[in-house]
Amino acid sequence: MKGIILAGGFGTRLYPITKVTNKHLLPIYNKPMIYYPIEAMVKAGINRIIIITNPPHINDFVNLLGSGQDFKDKNGKQIQIVYGIQNKPSGIADGLWIAKDYIGTENCILILGDNIFWDDLTTHLKKFKDGAMIFLKEVGDPQRFGIAEIDENNNVISVAEKPKKPKSNLAITGIYVYDNTCFKKCIGQRASARGEYEITDINNLYLKEGKLRAIKLKKEWFDAGTIESLLETSNFVKSYHEKHSSTTKN
Repeated sequence: MKGIILAGGFGTRLYPITKVTNKHLLPIYNKPMIYYPIEAMVKAGINRIIIITNPPHINDFVNLLGSGQDFKDKNGKQIQIVYGIQNKPSGIADGLWIAKDYIGTENCILILGDNIFWDDLTTHLKKFKDGAMIFLKEVGDPQRFGIAEIDENNNVISVAEKPKKPKSNLAITGIYVYDNTCFKKCIGQRASARGEYEITDINNLYLKEGKLRAIKLKKEWFDAGTIESLLETSNFVKSYHEKHSSTTKN
């Protein structure tokens, strides 16, 4: 399995601080935001990753991350980081398609670069065989997110993109696991009214096949795409490190 991290867009919700850099290069407490999804993948056993970003910022990512030399897998070996370019913010499904040649015939995990979470995905990835997995988190404002409706056995009943009347409070986080049929499912998709190729359309195709499974995240999850959430995430990480450091010393 290979990894895809989407780190494109223009970060307009974070203006003016993103007028000079990509939002995924902004600091979350003591390290750049992009480090968190990379480290989450490496922890889960993913050592080959493609980062999808936009043309103006590709050199900034290369200067920071290089080929992945600062990240080591569980055997102490350097991971591989390569890059893909998304010329304009055309949606998550478009970013998935851009990674097609790199993923080849393997399965993949896709993480949005501004999603910060603490759950360990290792067990879920080891168990994954086919179909698709989405990761959910209970939220207080479900209208802001893609929402999944599930039954008592965590089988997905429906998914909807930012519904006005949500059927649940389970937000679809920016973590997706797909088998290799995801690329066939991208073919023929049409852009939505907002001009993007929606990942919800891909998820709905898996749902129709009865192959869309849901996992509830148990620990903290942040979407650090706004000024408020960027500060909230940084404060949480700071508190986490302070608490962990204090526990270690004791």
